[in-house]
Amino acid sequence: MKTPLIDRRDFLRAAGIGFAAAMTPSAWANTLAADAVFATAFVKRDGGFGAAVLSEASKVLHAIDLPDRGHDVTFDPISKRSVVFARQPGTFAVIFDHTGRDAPRTIASVTGRHFFGHGVFSPDGALLYATENDFDNAAGVVGVYDARAKFSRIGEFPTYGMGPHELLLLGDGRTIAVANGGIETHPDYGRAELNIATMKPSYVLVDRVSGDLIEKHELPAALHQLSIRHMDADQTGAVWFGCQYRGPGTDRPLLVGRAARGKDLALLDMPRDVLSGFRNYIGSVAANPAAGTVAVSSPEGNSLVVIDAGSGGVVSSRALVEVCGVAPDGAGFLATTGAGEIVEGAGATRSEPDYVWDNHMLRIERAA
Repeated sequence: MKTPLIDRRDFLRAAGIGFAAAMTPSAWANTLAADAVFATAFVKRDGGFGAAVLSEASKVLHAIDLPDRGHDVTFDPISKRSVVFARQPGTFAVIFDHTGRDAPRTIASVTGRHFFGHGVFSPDGALLYATENDFDNAAGVVGVYDARAKFSRIGEFPTYGMGPHELLLLGDGRTIAVANGGIETHPDYGRAELNIATMKPSYVLVDRVSGDLIEKHELPAALHQLSIRHMDADQTGAVWFGCQYRGPGTDRPLLVGRAARGKDLALLDMPRDVLSGFRNYIGSVAANPAAGTVAVSSPEGNSLVVIDAGSGGVVSSRALVEVCGVAPDGAGFLATTGAGEIVEGAGATRSEPDYVWDNHMLRIERAA
């Protein structure tokens, strides 16, 4: 009788660390190179910092140390290298091979700049773009790095706003969307926010080749304290964004919106109980194009909400302590929490005892 095929996710879950130890280095590297894995920063329970690659079964396959707390990870499917950025106002980014074959490389931000925690590769993997703070001039810039020359910094262009956070490369391969949070910070004051009364968040489209501004959209004046922070694009190319409100805690502004080229920003009306559950803070946004859904998380409100990208209706809402990292997984989402839990879309939850997961998680797709 033919033995039933075992699902790869179930196999990796059952195999465990003993299986990994028995594999040759090349075989283990090939396992790490498989598709449908995830990358995320973490804090060790002993006080150290790092970034990890997770399997489909949410097992830690590979981890690297970081000099301080990381934030988000971006991935180049051409070279199969990932970059983890320091949390604002950090001054380092670490490039690592998620197969574990090559030693990590650390780069530093240039004088007068610090990273904002996010970046993206060009389609050919030749260039890395990172949101940065020109802090003495209170201006946002995108730093440009040559990935084929040891990630040397070769230039920058403005984000046409202040406090840029997440950036996305849109489907045309040339346009970069930037979420300008609108908040002034300076490393002399740590993470203190210096202009809450006058902040002006914006969503901009910039030509990554020329650095020219294509479009700039601001929220209504009454919402000038609604900082646009995180984004992802759905199956139609529309960009979904999540906000963090810096106004009175008793206010309940809408926190999730959509942006389409040539149109004004549209904030999504949500049921009052769902909106209140966010506690005015969206920590991550992730789209699942295959399922036509978008997930938003709030570590402040211990809330994970899935939205139908077509109708804008709430598909599900779940309470999870300190949930923030989220990435598409099959027809659902994988989520990580500041309590060290990894939660699958079907509801299964497991914990890695040595790790506390940081704000974001990236799904690493198979190279084209």
